[in-house]
Amino acid sequence: MRASFAKMPDALRESIRQVEKTRDARLARLRRGETFPSLTLADRKAWLEEFHPDFSPDGKRKLRAGASKGQEVPVELANCLESWPRKSVLDRVGAPLEADYAADVVILGGGGAGTAAAIAAAEAGASVLMLTKLRHGDSNTVMAEGGIQVADQECDSPVQHYLDILGGGHFSNNPALVEVLVREGPRVLRWLEELGMLFDKYPTGRMIVRHGGGTSRKRLHAAGDVTGLEMMRVIRDKAESYPGIRVLEFTAAVELLTDENGRTVGVLGEQLLKASRSLVVKAKAVVMATGGFGRLHLQGFPTSNHYGATADGLVMAYRAGLPLRDLQYCQYHPTGIAFPEEKAGLLLTEKFRGLGAPFLNRHGDEFVYSLEPRDVTTAAIIRECVEFQNGVKTPGGGVGVWLDIPLIDLLHGRGTIEKEFPGRFQEFSRKGIDIREVPLLAYPTLHYQNGGVVIDVDGRTDMPGLFAAGEVTGGVHGRNRLMGNALLEILVFGKKAGGAAAEMARNNGWGGAPGLGHLEPFLEVLESEGVSRSVTGPVLLPKYPLAETKEKRKDPFGPTPRRRGSGGN
Repeated sequence: MRASFAKMPDALRESIRQVEKTRDARLARLRRGETFPSLTLADRKAWLEEFHPDFSPDGKRKLRAGASKGQEVPVELANCLESWPRKSVLDRVGAPLEADYAADVVILGGGGAGTAAAIAAAEAGASVLMLTKLRHGDSNTVMAEGGIQVADQECDSPVQHYLDILGGGHFSNNPALVEVLVREGPRVLRWLEELGMLFDKYPTGRMIVRHGGGTSRKRLHAAGDVTGLEMMRVIRDKAESYPGIRVLEFTAAVELLTDENGRTVGVLGEQLLKASRSLVVKAKAVVMATGGFGRLHLQGFPTSNHYGATADGLVMAYRAGLPLRDLQYCQYHPTGIAFPEEKAGLLLTEKFRGLGAPFLNRHGDEFVYSLEPRDVTTAAIIRECVEFQNGVKTPGGGVGVWLDIPLIDLLHGRGTIEKEFPGRFQEFSRKGIDIREVPLLAYPTLHYQNGGVVIDVDGRTDMPGLFAAGEVTGGVHGRNRLMGNALLEILVFGKKAGGAAAEMARNNGWGGAPGLGHLEPFLEVLESEGVSRSVTGPVLLPKYPLAETKEKRKDPFGPTPRRRGSGGN
């Protein structure tokens, strides 16, 4: 008996046998160039509205306060946005604020967008101070596996990339932002190569490109299955080469500071390793690059996000009166790991599907074209598991569908899996599972915050002095992000925001005395709406009480999303 097959629980083995029975026929069809038929636009819409978690009637509520009052957002996010400030902030309201630090440009967040902004600002001659809640580089950037989309091949163009992004976002994107993204892509790719990023290449030196879900051309450039980690390596090294960039690690931004004219002139922070000591940072311009909200665990889903992804930037921006967009639509990655169950939250990159691994139900049958856009494939998986009861049950009570990874070596030659996916190959090998021999079980996992703070093409927000870039912003992806566009977005708009912030710092000076006056009208609304003062934010780090942790281990997938109008599963 194969060692990997023997490692699988009895409950999974019979289904694996069904997968193996259908593999030869599926392989033959692929070699003939036949793929599972893609969905019509009408079917996509119907499946999304029926099965995607975004459409769960219990998953959202309307905001009661702020610039986006009346907008529906996830319940967990609404509770954060309508929270009271932390004690370290309330203690400073009305008090004179003396600066502990000062810099031309202050950057909130130490991931890819923040680091790109720091480099651009430093190159423009600004002094830069970066506040990062964890260590420099701890971010969703380093957890990105699959690649970065750039239209640089002869058969492709930025125009085609532009059209794919609009289609993937259901035509709800900001077209001006998408145009900047695709136009700047080739320049960003060259910049990364110049910094020494190790992309996958043919022996001739030509870039290897793959398909991503929802794309009409092969334009996904990768570094194995650790693309984000490799990207962060080179841009962090570049940032550390500038003496004008200082980094305060384990220092969380908790509130923006404004002057009497409503301009952002700094930030109030907390040093997490010094008994939450608060500090005042004065700035000529601020770039917000605080990332997403995955660690809020919407609807009980596991998440692929790093531990600092708790919506801090959204909370600060919203209290300052900034409008938000597209936050009712979140991205659930179709292939979160469903077994082994202790790995819930980790992902099986879309690159597996780009190389030919299909989705299969417990009978070994395909049920959806594997390179549909992510929101569509997520809905299809939930549909197969909930509506048709064709998912594979795990020992812990979860459910999933197969990703038939061994088919990749049969299609492209022995050794392809180990070469293309070194991270996941080693990850599963440590568990005694050889992904060259057995399929892996997957289920949707909360992955990306599609919406956020409204920005223009240079990263400016509606508040003078405040810029934003990366996952904290909205508009680039609209209702749904295509794979590989996040790594491109953080660099394109990180560099744009950092350069624009340095220009403002150079032309506009320090502004007025820093204060917290912008909070007063928002707090009055919270009071009038009866929001409990026990609800405070930003939360900074996720809270995992022991009882909840034990429960998550028992059922790592949380509640199964309910079909609209039914009692669920």
